[in-house]
Amino acid sequence: MNREKMTMVILCVCLCVCELCAAEPTSEDNAQLRKALERYPEADANGDGVLTLSEAKAFRQKQRSEQQKTKAARAAQPAEKRPKATFADVKYGPHERNVLDFWQAKSAKPTPVVVFIHGGGFRAGDKSKISPNIVEKCLQSGVSVAAINYRFREHAPLQDILRDAARAIQFLRYKSSQWNTDKKRFASFGGSAGAGTSLWLAFHDDLADPDNEDPVLQESSRLAVVGANGCQCTYDFERWPEIVGEYPGERDMNEVYLFYGLKNHEELDSPKGSKIRADVDMLGLLTKDDPPVFLHSSQPNTKPVDHGHYVHHPKHAIAIKEKCDQLGIETVLILKEAPPPAGKSANDVMLEFFFKHLKW
Repeated sequence: MNREKMTMVILCVCLCVCELCAAEPTSEDNAQLRKALERYPEADANGDGVLTLSEAKAFRQKQRSEQQKTKAARAAQPAEKRPKATFADVKYGPHERNVLDFWQAKSAKPTPVVVFIHGGGFRAGDKSKISPNIVEKCLQSGVSVAAINYRFREHAPLQDILRDAARAIQFLRYKSSQWNTDKKRFASFGGSAGAGTSLWLAFHDDLADPDNEDPVLQESSRLAVVGANGCQCTYDFERWPEIVGEYPGERDMNEVYLFYGLKNHEELDSPKGSKIRADVDMLGLLTKDDPPVFLHSSQPNTKPVDHGHYVHHPKHAIAIKEKCDQLGIETVLILKEAPPPAGKSANDVMLEFFFKHLKW
């Protein structure tokens, strides 16, 4: 559920409860209004720190009006189209989801490559979600682009899904002579699961195996620069409470075990489980020889209020930034509280950062 829908649901519940009261309730004496004020302080029209039922109604009406305007504006806009991929649905591995699209920039010399990894909680998503604007800007700047799919959690545990992304990078390097790309200038970016995966690629030791019979796996999995939007700083979920805070609800531990392909807490704490968790802990993998990092979080830096906020909390990005600073790794961090410069989007800033480190 997106933020707009969540706003409407919470406020509708608040108003239904409050309208049963005789006197106009406020956040000082009504738990629902108090919760609404914590989540949406902008609903307090007069800024006195107290949300009244009238203010909540007005805010709900304003939200509805803005949603209708946004919907109408989107309907009036022509559909955004991506340039046609030079090579589409190319197989880079054995699974049916091991496919990628590639846009080849026109250049007499080998080009850098920017790779998009989609989000979706490792349950859903598709390479088609890549921004047409990003594809266009990269191609215009002489930078080739790839977008990949990977297995979902129903197909494989997390540690193997991440290696799908690594194999995609290795495959693209394997095709470098055919596709006119420079093996040394690779970047990766994405949102949510794609962000965490990109950071894992950036910080993990090189997975190149020079003696492997598979020529793809002989190639490097390393990156020259990385971008992450709404990232997770580690996939060792046992570390999240210390970094983000307590989960806002009841955690489903079976979900955690299944993420790694484990059965129970005993396996999670076993040497096998500890090895898996260390292998997917981006913070733990970070070393001073890792590439420059771009980070963006559009979530508020407040106490986590729901699952989505917890998973994409800015403290994930802040933790990465702080460790990069300690190690001397160049890092750009854009937060909701500190947005990009006027007239620029976070993607604009990210591409500028990428081109700085890719176009030597």
